[in-house]
Amino acid sequence: MLGTLLLAALAGLPMLWALGLALTQAFDAAAWQALWADPQTWRAWGMTLWTGLASTALAWITVAHVLASGFIRQQLGRWLSHLPALLATPHAAMAIGLVLWLSPSGWALRLVSPGLTGFDAPPPWFTTQDPWGLGLILALWLKEVPFLLWVAATQMQREDLRRRWQAEYALAQTLGRTPAQAFAQIVWPQLAPRLRWPLLAVLAYGLTVVDMALIIGPATPPTLAVLAWQWLSDADLLTQAQGVAAAGWLTGTVLVVGVVAGRFVGAAPSRRMLEHGKRLKLAGARRLPKAVFVGVWPPNVLWTTILTIYAAVWLALTVGSVSGVWPFPQVWPELWTLGAWQQVASSAHTVWTTLGLGVASASVCLLWSVAWLELAPRRWQQALQPWFLLPLVLPSVLWVVGLYSLALHTRLEGQWLGLSLAHAVMVLPYVLLALVPAYQAVDPRQAALVASLGHGRWVYLWRVKWPLLQRAIASAWAVGFAVSVAQYLPTLYVGAGRFATVTTEAVTLAAGAQRSLMSAYAALQMLLPILAFALAAWLGRPRRFEKIAPMKATP
Repeated sequence: MLGTLLLAALAGLPMLWALGLALTQAFDAAAWQALWADPQTWRAWGMTLWTGLASTALAWITVAHVLASGFIRQQLGRWLSHLPALLATPHAAMAIGLVLWLSPSGWALRLVSPGLTGFDAPPPWFTTQDPWGLGLILALWLKEVPFLLWVAATQMQREDLRRRWQAEYALAQTLGRTPAQAFAQIVWPQLAPRLRWPLLAVLAYGLTVVDMALIIGPATPPTLAVLAWQWLSDADLLTQAQGVAAAGWLTGTVLVVGVVAGRFVGAAPSRRMLEHGKRLKLAGARRLPKAVFVGVWPPNVLWTTILTIYAAVWLALTVGSVSGVWPFPQVWPELWTLGAWQQVASSAHTVWTTLGLGVASASVCLLWSVAWLELAPRRWQQALQPWFLLPLVLPSVLWVVGLYSLALHTRLEGQWLGLSLAHAVMVLPYVLLALVPAYQAVDPRQAALVASLGHGRWVYLWRVKWPLLQRAIASAWAVGFAVSVAQYLPTLYVGAGRFATVTTEAVTLAAGAQRSLMSAYAALQMLLPILAFALAAWLGRPRRFEKIAPMKATP
C-alpha cells in the first residue's frame, strides 16, 4: 500500500502542481477582457473547431472502415504490420513533407508543369497555409489514423477478446447477418468504447496543435492555439496573460467537445445484451455511415492511399535533404549535395540532446508504468487512470504554462533535469496507454500455477510474465521515445531556449527558405523514432527454444 501511494504521488503531484499553477494564472479578468476584445479571437476559435473536429471525424470514420475491412477479410494483421513506420513519423515531419509536395513550388505542381499548367514560375496559390485549414486537416488525419489503429490493435490482439469477438462474429453470421452487419453490430460496439481515451486524445490534439499549425495551418487567422503561443511568447505581461486566458479557453473547449464525443462513443454493451442476442445500437454503429461497414468502398484502397502518401512524404524529405539548386519547374534538382547533413553533423549536440531526453523520459515512464501496474490494485488503477491521462486530453499550451511555472518554483527552468521531467509528464500517458491492454490480457492463473510449483513472485515475473509481455514493453518504450522526440512547446519553454532538439530546429527552419536543411532535420526527426521501433522489434522478438533430442531407448 505504501509503494502504491508513493508511485501515485510521484506521478500525480507534479501534474497536480503544474495544472494548479496554470489554472491559477488563467483566472485573470483583465486578460479575459483583452482576449474577447481582440478581433482575431473568434475567427481563430472557429478555425480551431473546424480543423479539429473535421480531422477527428475523418480519422474515426477511416479507422472504422479499415478495421472492418481488415477484420472481415482476415487481413488486418498484414495491414497493421506497417504501423510502426507510420507511428515513427513525427507530426512536424509529416507537415514538412506535405509542404514539400503541396506548396506552390512543390513536387506535385512540378510534375505537371509547364506541360499541363503552363506555369514557368510558382503561382500565387494558397495550397499549404490555406485560409480554409484544409492542409492542416489533411496532415492531422494522416497522423491520427495510425495512432487510433495502433490502440485498436492492442485491444484486438488480446487473446481473450480476440477469441470471444471471433466466436460472436461467427455466431451472428449463422443467425443471418452479413459479415459487415456482424462486425457493425457485434465487434465494433465492443471495440469503440475501448477507444474512448485515444479518441479524446486525438480530438484534443487536433484542437490544440501548435507545431503542425505553424508549418501547414492557416495564417489569416491562425488557430487559437497558435495565437495563444504567440501571445505567450510576447514580452508584454498583459499579452502573456492573454495567452494564458486563451489556453484556459481552449481547455474549456476541449472539455465540452470531449464530453459530447464521449457520448458519441457510448458505453460498452452489457453481457446480458450479448447473451440474449439483442440488436446492438451502441458506440456509433447506428451513427456512422453504413458505407463504413457494408463494403461499398474498395477493401484496401483507403489504406493503400494512406501508405502511399506516407511513402511520398518520406521520399520528399529524403530528396529535399540532399538537394541543392532546384529551380521551378524542374522535377529533380540540378545539384545534389550533402551540405545540409554536414550542417546537421556539425551540431551533433542537438542530436545528443534529443536522444538523451527521449531515452531518459521513455525509460523513466516505462519503469513507473510497470511498477504501477504491478503494485497498484485494479480499483486504484481504474480510479486514477483518468488523472494520469490528463496530458493527453488537455491543451499542450496549458500544460506548458503550468510546467514552466513549476520549473520556476523549483529552480529547474533551463536545466536538463527540469526539461526531462517536463518530457516525462507528456510521455507518461502514452506509455501507460500502451501497457494497460497487455497487462489486462495476462491470465492471472499463471501466477497461481507458478506458486503451486514452489516459486515466488519474482520468479513468476522474471521467467513468465515479463517475457510474455516483452514485445508490449519494448513497443511502449519506443512509443514513449517517439513522443519525446516530437515535443516542441515543452522544449521551448521549460528549456528556456537553452536546449535545441531536432524538432525545434525543424519547426524553426520551416518558416525560412532553407529547404535542404529543413528537410534534413525533418528526416532525422523521423529516423530517430524509426530506429527506436526497430530496436523494440528486435528486443520484442519471440523467444526461440532449442529442440531437445529424443532419448534413445536403452537396450
